[in-house]
Amino acid sequence: MEEKYNIRLLNIIDSTVIKDLFIDVFTNEPWNDDWSNEDQLNKYIEDIIDNRNSLSIGLFNNNELLGISLGSIIHWCSGTEYYIREFCINRTQQHKGIGTIFLKLIEEYLHQNNIASILLSTDSGTPAYDFYTKNKFNELPKSRFFHKNIQ
Repeated sequence: MEEKYNIRLLNIIDSTVIKDLFIDVFTNEPWNDDWSNEDQLNKYIEDIIDNRNSLSIGLFNNNELLGISLGSIIHWCSGTEYYIREFCINRTQQHKGIGTIFLKLIEEYLHQNNIASILLSTDSGTPAYDFYTKNKFNELPKSRFFHKNIQ
């Protein structure tokens, strides 16, 4: 049977399935994030998907959520951007080209909605870094991502 993928916009009503996929992907290799604090996880997901400029997209096959792209719209001097905060594919579906299909569907949606570019960050030396470079994302030569602990 031929695979039929489609995307649809996600919102707060979808938070349970979003969290289930998010936890499964990001608490395992290579990320190993600790999302055991459920309150912190709920706030994090809500911060992304339940705000005025939120743009969260799900990849589906036969009503099964296979991937998520959680982010927001940013209006910038060079045009409107889609800032992806979190992007992942179900671990059982990784390394099958589905992430690339998902990105292409997202790009088509963004093009149709006059969104000029995609912005994201990831760690170097990870499978995600290789995935984005394979899909023709370029590192911004003058930009750096900064962090400072205050507690």
